[in-house]
Amino acid sequence: MSATINQMMIERSVARLFADHSSRAQMLAFEAGEPPEALWALLVANGLAHALATEAADGIAATWVEAYPIFHALGYWQTPLPLAETIIANLLLSAAGIALPEGAIALIEDGVDGEIEVLPHPVAPRLSGQLPRVAWAGACRWAVVSLADQRIALIDLHDSATAQVATHPNIAGEPTGAVTLTEARCAAIAANPLPALRQPVRALGALARSAMLVGALEWVLEQTVQYANDRVQFGRPIGKNQAIQQQIALLAGDVAAARMATLVACADAPCSNNAAGPQALFGIAVAKIRASEAAGRATAIAHQVHGAMGFTHEHPLNFATRRLWAWREDSGSDAWWAQRLGAAAIDGRAAGFWPAMTARQLDGLEG
Repeated sequence: MSATINQMMIERSVARLFADHSSRAQMLAFEAGEPPEALWALLVANGLAHALATEAADGIAATWVEAYPIFHALGYWQTPLPLAETIIANLLLSAAGIALPEGAIALIEDGVDGEIEVLPHPVAPRLSGQLPRVAWAGACRWAVVSLADQRIALIDLHDSATAQVATHPNIAGEPTGAVTLTEARCAAIAANPLPALRQPVRALGALARSAMLVGALEWVLEQTVQYANDRVQFGRPIGKNQAIQQQIALLAGDVAAARMATLVACADAPCSNNAAGPQALFGIAVAKIRASEAAGRATAIAHQVHGAMGFTHEHPLNFATRRLWAWREDSGSDAWWAQRLGAAAIDGRAAGFWPAMTARQLDGLEG
């Protein structure tokens, strides 16, 4: 199947599924403690959880460009499910030749989410460590761990004897968890299948979050424009006010820049059919910086235009902006990625700066 046909099929399927099965009532139910299990089952039944997995593992073997609509839709509809994490986990597991478990899968990066000690064992290695903030750990049975020794492991978070999860929702209400591992057995372990990415969970997580941020940003832009046109004050829509038009123009510019940076990063990102190219990590860093920066400015503008009502729980704007605030910090904030880009650029000195920029490759940028 050609890439174009595959992309069109995924995009149409995603648009239909999310539009037909997403609602405000679903969001309110989630925040009341009722996860959208029916939607999860539907997404899994349509193969979305295996979008990037290899065909040998019954996956779609899509590229990141083809799978972009999935991550975008998660952001646009603010879908409260760990689908992005599960897609990435299934990519890593299938590329490493590990059988895919059923259910949602959390992601852990050794040295980022916490320090993990690998203990030798005659049957399978054991993992111990304190991991204070693991996205969706409170909703997942399994976790894929990217280890500092360039291996990936699969662990069972429901093994109460070796894994404890204390759930503390983030600002978006998503069940982030503090995970304590005590000689947790590796259900499977293999070499990192994407050696060009020394921290594959963080890097691919940042790319997924960038696409989700773009989706949420586009929703916020649409709602802000609509509100500015509908809200009448002193006899005319507030959108006729030049100051508000300027702020919305700045918002639109941020959204466009974040979208383009993310699409460029997707084009270079590794998938089951190709390894990471030299530009992959550079593109991911730029996308996450651009999307996270846009999230900060966009939420400020959107709430300024909406006024106080945008902060109320009854108004849908807060569901998107709270996710933008949470996701901009996940998998490395804009400051974290910018510091590493800057350090790599400084190491290359003046003579290497322009060639590195045009080649979209900085030596010393690891992730």
